[in-house]
Amino acid sequence: MHGPASPGWLLVALCAITGAYCLLRMRSHVEEQRRAAGGEALMGFGMAAMAVPAAVFTPPGWAWPVYAAVFGAAALHALWSARVGGHHLHHLVGAVAMVYMSLVMAAAPGGAHGGHGDAGVPLLTGALLAYFTGYVLLSGVRLVPVTAGGPGVGWGDRPELARACRLSMGIAMVAMLLTL
Repeated sequence: MHGPASPGWLLVALCAITGAYCLLRMRSHVEEQRRAAGGEALMGFGMAAMAVPAAVFTPPGWAWPVYAAVFGAAALHALWSARVGGHHLHHLVGAVAMVYMSLVMAAAPGGAHGGHGDAGVPLLTGALLAYFTGYVLLSGVRLVPVTAGGPGVGWGDRPELARACRLSMGIAMVAMLLTL
């Protein structure tokens, strides 16, 4: 998450723009889209905050447990919402990944991020990488045949943009896990 500055800023921009679009999607007339967009906006802005290059800003030690608590609450909300829709399971995995990354960053000594030393990739990091890589590939395939919404469809109701939003956050999650 705190690798070189240029890719870090690109990741911040991608996540912040995605979060901003998700806020626009919250204006949708479809209630389920509004709910999903709120969680995705939180995820986008949280990922943007975590991706700021360490050379520019290193969060204080208390920030990582706060991130873990916020995304822990988001995970509980996604778990509760999963009763009604399977899409919320993806939100649950994303929130758990954010909690995990926050805890790893909190435990890292003095900002030594960006590698696991000689231990290799921990099992949970590998499992999350496999999940999000599969999600990105599947989302990319699903995005191809989508036709654009007809005239009169608002920004919050365009399925192709919502899918592109989820795809970009999946790509960002893979990048963050790789640099963890």
